[in-house]
Amino acid sequence: MFDRICVPTDGSDAAAAAFEHVLAVAADHDATVHLLHVADTTRDSVTRIGGDVVDVLEQEGESIVADAAARAADRGVEAETAVRQGGVPETVASFAAEVDADLVAMSTRGRQGVERIVGSTTERVVRQSPVPVLALRPGDEEVPYPYEDVLVPTDGSPAATAALDRAIPVAKRAGATVHVLSVVDTGGIGIGDSVEADVLSEYADDAVAEGVERVEDAGLEAVGAVEVASSAARGIGAYVDDPGVDLVAMGTHGRTGAGRYLLGSVAERTLRTAPVPVLTVPIGDEESSD
Repeated sequence: MFDRICVPTDGSDAAAAAFEHVLAVAADHDATVHLLHVADTTRDSVTRIGGDVVDVLEQEGESIVADAAARAADRGVEAETAVRQGGVPETVASFAAEVDADLVAMSTRGRQGVERIVGSTTERVVRQSPVPVLALRPGDEEVPYPYEDVLVPTDGSPAATAALDRAIPVAKRAGATVHVLSVVDTGGIGIGDSVEADVLSEYADDAVAEGVERVEDAGLEAVGAVEVASSAARGIGAYVDDPGVDLVAMGTHGRTGAGRYLLGSVAERTLRTAPVPVLTVPIGDEESSD
């Protein structure tokens, strides 16, 4: 399912820790990892060493990706390396397209100073990436792989369906259980507005039923759930903490109007707060679960 994984790295401890998880995924899929370091073009990085003019940031980047490639080789994973200059989000997105990657995998934290990959940068990558992004928080290297319980939040939108279609083959790697969750977001409902609450609940029930059927048709165990919360992100977070979910897969856009909640802002809040890896799937990205 994953053949070419784009892995941005800044050489930080967080990126190195997340890379262990990425290597487990790559080894399982027999995938090539395309290691990328983005040199910050906003800094004066050219200097003279002896009689040669060199770009110290690019030089540092070459060392970073070479070290990562050596770690990949130790795990029997094929690796390609690249150093590019530019802004991180747009450079990652263009590089992923250049190498025809089918996944971007990156840490949500990095080091301060010369180059950093921080939460806000990850969110911008998610917005621009043409392919799914696996966001890994510090500590995610301890999450079991293959995943045993995969959560897919849904509002019944095409984006949610695309995320489910990506999650199903991931779950199939080890016969994982897929949890299909819809959150009734009461944050925008006025006191006593039972009619709107009933409409939202009906949307949620239908979305979960459709998702569960899709999972079961693929031959996997499905758990359907509808939760009520003051925000979708809180409902997702509470569910992740309760049944021991070890991957969240979700779309980056969703409905508007009465059935809304799976919007970009919800995906971003989940990226910031979920204690497990988050796989975000852009609209239009579908993969067969066969």
